[in-house]
Amino acid sequence: MIVFLNGKFLPEAEAVIPINDRGFLLGDGLFETMRVVNARPFRMAQHLERMTRGLDFVKIKLPYTPKELQKFAAELIERNQMPDCILRVAVSRGVGVRGYSTKNAGPPTVAMVLSPVPDTNADEPLQWSLITSSFRVPASDALSSFKTSSKILNVLARAEAEERGADEALLLNTNGEAAEAAGGNMFWVYRDRICTVPTGRGVLPGITRAVVLEICQSLGFETNKRVIKPEMLRNAEGIFITTSALGIVPVVSFDGEPVAPSPLVDQIATAYNDMLLNE
Repeated sequence: MIVFLNGKFLPEAEAVIPINDRGFLLGDGLFETMRVVNARPFRMAQHLERMTRGLDFVKIKLPYTPKELQKFAAELIERNQMPDCILRVAVSRGVGVRGYSTKNAGPPTVAMVLSPVPDTNADEPLQWSLITSSFRVPASDALSSFKTSSKILNVLARAEAEERGADEALLLNTNGEAAEAAGGNMFWVYRDRICTVPTGRGVLPGITRAVVLEICQSLGFETNKRVIKPEMLRNAEGIFITTSALGIVPVVSFDGEPVAPSPLVDQIATAYNDMLLNE
């Protein structure tokens, strides 16, 4: 596997960062993950726009323009002959002295890696069981708008789900409201409306989330951004999770109770897969 690191294309085994890189030590950085189909990263411009805003917020100066990163990504895909894969772009503040101060840190570390798409069976489409996590995200946190490298909360929530025999965890915010899944945004169907949690409640404004809202508009589905407590989700007529890597993942059980399948979710998933192939 060839990876991109700080302007160079290297074999994975030769791509190393210093032990005092702040991304490794402190999670001081951001990342974006996107699906690559037919050698094209899906919605890469939107991913990089969110990353650029996040880097501005945390005051890390990206040493490349978004267009340069897109060219590097295209070359990385070509060098690895992986037209269908998952692309991760990561930026850290770089090397710094011990402690939290950012003085004299840098230059930033920029890395891109490709991963295979998880195996799927057309006869057994991906479906998840979902549980409510015991971990909480802040209800009002400006950093929730960006994919920071500090993801220990998500890691622990996913581990909790797996320990309980589930596939994914629903994170609540500190107000006790449903926020998002450990690895994606959450939608639910109620009275033929496609509902999701509004941003500003501890929710990452996901790129796939935005695409789903676009699809709903094109299909004429009514949408609703609303706050919901986890117990009210039991009245949902369908639940699904959106992730950049996996797309639309229907939920078949929530906290041990079955969730009925919704034909609206199937229509959204079909439209999303068509966009992946043709956009």
